[in-house]
Amino acid sequence: MLVKAEKPVTQRRNIFSYTVHLLVNEGCAMKNIPAVQQKYSTVQLSALVILRVLIGWHFLYEGIAKLLNSDWTAASFLLDSKWIFAPVFHFMANNSAILSIVDFMNIWGLTAVGLGLIAGCFTQAAAIGGMLLLLLYYICTPPFIGYTYTLPSEGSYLIVNKNLIEMFALGVLFLFPTGSIIGLDRFFQFMKKPGEKTA
Repeated sequence: MLVKAEKPVTQRRNIFSYTVHLLVNEGCAMKNIPAVQQKYSTVQLSALVILRVLIGWHFLYEGIAKLLNSDWTAASFLLDSKWIFAPVFHFMANNSAILSIVDFMNIWGLTAVGLGLIAGCFTQAAAIGGMLLLLLYYICTPPFIGYTYTLPSEGSYLIVNKNLIEMFALGVLFLFPTGSIIGLDRFFQFMKKPGEKTA
């Protein structure tokens, strides 16, 4: 009676590492693409991709939620603005034409950034776009001493809030991109000519 040999335990435990090796190292060698993923260990790569997808989902859901809510507008948020840029945001809220543009760019900006981060498509551009949106949110309602806002807050903040934290997290994703390793950016690299330099 033949007994089927079991696979080594190490093979079962290293499926993810082996898959990353095949997708990245060998794929790059076949297409003459620099193996930028060698800068990251498996743990580092996994953490960066998970962070990218989590932030992407946050942006995407925020955009879709606003899109599906026909009554949503940024007017109340803009009117609640304080600090030195308050007059600019108040002007936007009081001008219906500008407000409609702001609402449109807010909804589709959040959606586009979210999709880009999740899919790893134009990842660094998506990170920059997300950082700009978060910067606008931050300077519109900064958590400074003496400032209270009408809109309810999720917690108590002083200088540092979730917008600032997420903005710097996107900065990390911009400096350490992963879309060319696990994402659609990888396929864009494949389509480049062998002699063309990659970013």
